[in-house]
Amino acid sequence: MNFDLKTLELTAAASEKCDLLIALIPEGFKPGKDALSTLAAQALKNGDLATKAGKSLQLYQAAGTAARRLILLGAGDGAARAVRQALLAVGGAIKAPQTKRVVVCFAGKAQAGAVNAAVQAVAEASYVYTTTKSKVEARALSRCVVGVHSAADVREAFDTGVALVSGVEFAREWGNRPANHATPTLLADAAKTLAKLPRIQCKVHGPAEVARLGMGAFLAVARGSEEPLRFIELRYSGAAKDKAPVVLVGKGITFDTGGISIKPAAEMDEMKFDMCGAASVLGVFRALGELQPDINVVGLIPACENMPDGRAVKPGDVVTSMSGQTIEILNTDAEGRLVLCDALTYAARLKPAAVVDIATLTGACVIALGGVRSGLFANNDALATALQDAGDTAQDLCWRMPLDDDYADGLKSNFADMGNVAGRAGGSITAAKFLQKYVGDLPWAHLDIAGTAWKGGAAKGSTGRPVGLLVQYLLNEAGATAGKAAKVTKVTKVTKAARPESAAAAAGAPRAATAKPASTRRTAKAGGA
Repeated sequence: MNFDLKTLELTAAASEKCDLLIALIPEGFKPGKDALSTLAAQALKNGDLATKAGKSLQLYQAAGTAARRLILLGAGDGAARAVRQALLAVGGAIKAPQTKRVVVCFAGKAQAGAVNAAVQAVAEASYVYTTTKSKVEARALSRCVVGVHSAADVREAFDTGVALVSGVEFAREWGNRPANHATPTLLADAAKTLAKLPRIQCKVHGPAEVARLGMGAFLAVARGSEEPLRFIELRYSGAAKDKAPVVLVGKGITFDTGGISIKPAAEMDEMKFDMCGAASVLGVFRALGELQPDINVVGLIPACENMPDGRAVKPGDVVTSMSGQTIEILNTDAEGRLVLCDALTYAARLKPAAVVDIATLTGACVIALGGVRSGLFANNDALATALQDAGDTAQDLCWRMPLDDDYADGLKSNFADMGNVAGRAGGSITAAKFLQKYVGDLPWAHLDIAGTAWKGGAAKGSTGRPVGLLVQYLLNEAGATAGKAAKVTKVTKVTKAARPESAAAAAGAPRAATAKPASTRRTAKAGGA
């Protein structure tokens, strides 16, 4: 799908030929003398339209407009959350098969975050999964024009929004695929396609290499499946080699039966979503390939199935993790923490600036937070604040949970260094305490996305979360680093031999901003082979 950013106010928007024109009307709307503004003002005056986010008035071939259909849409305070809420409220019109070209026009000055949110909301509303369907109408929408008072003022936010669409839809695609179409091998192949993007490299470790690394916990989970495990390592090199990377670790259980501690049959099909942590890491790298921020990032994905055959690990078995710590497996359905603990030990070898693991880890987190916020656990206050702030900015919310040492008492074992589960009480916290045993003093955070990674019921499907949160966090970190570099540049004499583009990068200047015209077309590419 193509996205265009244009300097376009209501007067000009009325002349845009399209299938659907959406005019976002904020609180305090001040109408001009054009026909569209007059129409909106009359509707507001007569009570047929309200500026509350999501309230709308739909018209067909309205006089003075070139659009076939027109929606006057309340945008609340015009902030990102309100704009997203408003556009999703008219998602049916955006997704309609006759809507091939849509124009979203902000009446009044657009906030940068709202433009970003508008791009993502249009993509979310129009998304269609097609990979394993023989008869399905693909996404009809092919072009979305975002009209604003000044394109130059919001171009960076627009570009970020388009890149996020690519990343989120890549994550949704792989999250939605059935387990037989998203095996560990196929997931690794998807990661390899990302290496075609600038600055990204991919390395895939097979069972023999994982055994040589001593990842006994990861190997134990994979034992019951005929599908060979894969340990995927992605690297994005956007900064100097001596800059410590941020490491993202995504749980990649491509299907989870529970193993010998088998799950109930009801809704077990949704366990194809147990690799949404891995999918989110893939989505982040897809977005990084578009955005090219000045930061180093490593993505680690331990991918396997959790199946119950004659070789499967049993309750009571003791395995040795890569760290050398032994684990009594009291419940084989608590397998995510077993694959993650070895990946976290591997991550520590990379001497990272921070480690963030992302996992559909516990049903307890769903009980605690529902599907609104992801659970955030961290051993570092600065990292926790940075992630929560990024989530707030990206409208991809999380909430910090406790990590008191007393919660680890239930993990004690008579036969190993620890058990892999404690009691039911505080289950999401005890799972996080288990992972904490493998990170030492590294700045570390754990995102439990069991409640946010997918939806059930009639809307069943992957959400692509928390790609938005993670990308925003990485962009913020890259910006902070660039800001420090800029301060150094101010007190350092620049020699004649210095390259202009290097100086610009050191000052934190956006790479693409200088060459972009007032109207910019960007294509959001998603999916994956």
